[in-house]
Amino acid sequence: MDARTPPSAETARAADGALLAVSGLSKSFPGVRALHNVDFDLKPGEVHCLIGENGAGKSTLVKIIAGVQAPDDGDMQVNGVTASFSGPLDAQNAGIACIFQELTVVDGLTIAENIALGDEPGSFGIFKQSQARKRAEQLLASIGFTDLPVTRLCGKLSPAEKQAVMIAKALRQNTRIIIMDEPTSPLEDAEVRKLFDVIERLKAAGKGIIYVSHKMREIDLLGDRITVFKDGERVATLNRGEATSEDLVQLMVGRELSNMFPAKSHSPGDIALEVRGLTGPSITDVSFDVRHGEVLGIAGLAGAGRTELLRSIFGADIVHSGTVSVDGSRIGANSVIKAIQAGIGLVPEERRSQGIVPVLTVGDNAGIVWDQFPGQRDGASDRTAAVSEIVDLLKVKTPSLSQRISTLSGGNQQKVVLGKWLLTKTQVMLLDEPTRGIDVGAKREIYQIINDFAEKGLAVVLVSSELPELLGLSDRIIVINGGRIVGELPGDVSEEEVIAVSMLHAERKAGTQSNAFQDN
Repeated sequence: MDARTPPSAETARAADGALLAVSGLSKSFPGVRALHNVDFDLKPGEVHCLIGENGAGKSTLVKIIAGVQAPDDGDMQVNGVTASFSGPLDAQNAGIACIFQELTVVDGLTIAENIALGDEPGSFGIFKQSQARKRAEQLLASIGFTDLPVTRLCGKLSPAEKQAVMIAKALRQNTRIIIMDEPTSPLEDAEVRKLFDVIERLKAAGKGIIYVSHKMREIDLLGDRITVFKDGERVATLNRGEATSEDLVQLMVGRELSNMFPAKSHSPGDIALEVRGLTGPSITDVSFDVRHGEVLGIAGLAGAGRTELLRSIFGADIVHSGTVSVDGSRIGANSVIKAIQAGIGLVPEERRSQGIVPVLTVGDNAGIVWDQFPGQRDGASDRTAAVSEIVDLLKVKTPSLSQRISTLSGGNQQKVVLGKWLLTKTQVMLLDEPTRGIDVGAKREIYQIINDFAEKGLAVVLVSSELPELLGLSDRIIVINGGRIVGELPGDVSEEEVIAVSMLHAERKAGTQSNAFQDN
């Protein structure tokens, strides 16, 4: 494995016939060197994966290629022609399209209207619906979605169908280079397989795909070539099969991660959270206990009701019957305020839309619960000092508390989301997919934080679609199917045992998705 192929020689060899070739690309922001002398190329009909920890330089490279940012130095060629973009429209006109993990369709418009948006067919100011529909049908057919009615509103589509609309829209011009940034993040297992089929079609059509992902299994399945970034530099470009997942992780983080999960040394105490007969639109008669100092994992197939259960306990989703108690005291149903006052905190599944306020600073995000419930943390009366203490405790990498949180890596954002609950008298932590969209190095740090929560006596309820994560952190596991608990297992069981229990009483449709837990 040659991790340090001379960039200039490699680019010179690859640039011949390449769809895209960049050389010596550099970009800095105040106090941060985002990219340094980076070489990269993309060939027709290949998937070139970009991997690295959050903040390694992947996103900056992608933004420069997409015309969102301008480099400080370096050259770029598209189809053999020197290119310099003053904005995203220039990149689009050059045949470059971006598909991001956020599904940016307009729910109130039809599929055909979404695909036509910005390039509407018509004359004399009159929109030609028939032309838009015909073009939409042709574009969707080209990626294998022949049975999707183009008159359907996008608000009624599944995440995979919305993504197909975004890909079709990207292809409406003579697009040859497609950037996919964490495209499977909002998808379920069966939908991921559909996306992979689309990618194979795009490759067969000679398109080049830049694929950004933290999921090593996806990299193994899709990557014709893999480029590893660390600290703004390209540290390796490898062909498929030239490195194991362990090799790639070591290149990314600069160290081995043999002990991914901290040793469990929890000492469960009294019951902290007691749930009895909880019933709502997506859950039915759910009952369980969690003790202080314990991590309870919740497993289940996609759509089993895991997220809805956590939101119902937190008062964010309506429940029709049942009770929730903390330390023996029953709390009022359907009230987030009462749940927080009782000592319950929730880290939501969607960090960007529900966990942080992007326009606010690190300090304001960390102190947002404190501001609403002041004085709840024992021994702390000064907000700034308390926030600083938590940021330091969780090792959040930020220039200052006044830094806008949206500029931090995903792992550091998630530390702030976790930390804000330590500024209250939190007794129960509800964690919904706490490492989604976070690189492997940051995951290890988040795992340690979760373990520390339990060792400090908090009751932790953990939802995760990654079975190794669930088994590596949990003392016990309950399995949910169709909104009901169908089994309970100790934390030291095998993945196969958890999957087997999760399939009990499953609906026929869910029963075909036996790999829903795997890290796609």
